[in-house]
Amino acid sequence: QVQLVESGGGLVQAGGSLRLSCTASGTFFSINVMGWYRQAPGKQRELVATVAAITSGGSTNYADSVKGRFTISRDNARNTVYLQMNSLKPEDTAVYYCNNQIVTTRGLYAYWGQGTQVTVSS
Repeated sequence: QVQLVESGGGLVQAGGSLRLSCTASGTFFSINVMGWYRQAPGKQRELVATVAAITSGGSTNYADSVKGRFTISRDNARNTVYLQMNSLKPEDTAVYYCNNQIVTTRGLYAYWGQGTQVTVSS
């Protein structure tokens, strides 16, 4: 059984920084794309950033709203994906979820973390 555990959320003032972490555990062969999504109150869940597997080039992709402020990275040895968030704005307030595409004995599935709250005060 695969589990994703997130950490690093919290309350920060506008202009501040936070780093989110998401670690996968359980039995699996590999992790393909790793990513972060967020959902603000009353809004749909949206993509924040993704990073491909190193074997696929390790390319990154960002939502326009976070380009230049957020950086996604991965540590394959630790099965962990990070999201460094700088110059935070009140509109970044949301619950942040990690999403990993993981290859198990049953095939390729997308797994979600439980979510971590990020609140940016003005």
